[in-house]
Amino acid sequence: MEIHGTVYDILHNKSGETWITRPEDSVYDAIRQMGEKNVGALVVMEDGQVVGVLSERDYSRKVVLQGRTSRNTRVGEIISRPAITVGCHDRIETCMQLMTQHRVRHLPVVDDGELVGLVSIGDLVSWVMSSQRHTIQQLQGYIAGEYPG
Repeated sequence: MEIHGTVYDILHNKSGETWITRPEDSVYDAIRQMGEKNVGALVVMEDGQVVGVLSERDYSRKVVLQGRTSRNTRVGEIISRPAITVGCHDRIETCMQLMTQHRVRHLPVVDDGELVGLVSIGDLVSWVMSSQRHTIQQLQGYIAGEYPG
């Protein structure tokens, strides 16, 4: 089944802000911000450019499991570079392919060099489920004879 829609469609229906951190910030401060904002990831910005994403997963794997301390570790030490980003006009399927290929769960959205949002695997799953519900409703309507021939 083809999945219709673009990143813009997801951002247009999504509420909330995109929160950022910087490479020189401590991981502790970034994780504290995630807790305060109730988010699972922050976009990492340096000199106005997206350089990566810091997620709770990064924290658990690259700080906790390696015996580091979050107060003495800088965000820039544990993020993967370069950032994997998408644009507003990229298709949902493109996002899913990038997430699978690069094993990431968050994609910063950059348009004309500016950060405009963040899409997560959860956003994509919600979009796909909604799209499938819509398709099923159309098919049920067609079967029931509610659509003109």
